[in-house]
Amino acid sequence: MGFNLLDIDQWNRKEYYLHYIQNLRCTYSLTTNIDITFLKHEMSRRSHKIYPALIYMITTAVNRQKEFRMDHDSDGRLGYWNELSPSYTVFNQDNETFSSIWTGYDSSFAKFYHECMQDISTYSGSTSMMPKPHMPRNTFNISSIPWTDFTAFNLNVYNEGLYLLPIFTIGKFIRQEDKILMPLAVQVHHAVCDGFHLGRFINNLQELADHYMDWM
Repeated sequence: MGFNLLDIDQWNRKEYYLHYIQNLRCTYSLTTNIDITFLKHEMSRRSHKIYPALIYMITTAVNRQKEFRMDHDSDGRLGYWNELSPSYTVFNQDNETFSSIWTGYDSSFAKFYHECMQDISTYSGSTSMMPKPHMPRNTFNISSIPWTDFTAFNLNVYNEGLYLLPIFTIGKFIRQEDKILMPLAVQVHHAVCDGFHLGRFINNLQELADHYMDWM
């Protein structure tokens, strides 16, 4: 869970960070479609659930870019985590409510999938919002809306505008001719993440989906 303090005076984004924190606090959202056609087919062939694979892919891509791991420590100092783990939503069918749970990230997909499925099995029937205890600070949020697809999504966080970690929302898969597309909305803070970094992330995520056999 290591946290690395950043020397802002030596950081090439100092001017941008201070502008979007002090002068004009600004987050922004982007919605895109990730082609998961072959990944989905392979998971079905193995009789595996797709959701843990999507969580794994997003987390792996997040951990490859420092811009997506930027945060403030408990004293408000800027830095970045060595690694983040996902906090994600599961749905209670009976109650029609969701719970937010977390699974520790492991670069081994097999290990992560096993732990994630165990957590989903344990907590998907919970009536609490956050039933799994001891959530570490180095987590980021993924939610899912599997009942509808979308072409745009905007999440409004009403706080002091200092939340720097990315927020992801997965939509209902879109079947387009012979393709299966996953709508994905990403919200980031402009103080630490520009469009260039977001574009790199999306390309990286698509590469993970395309080359699933390299990590599965």
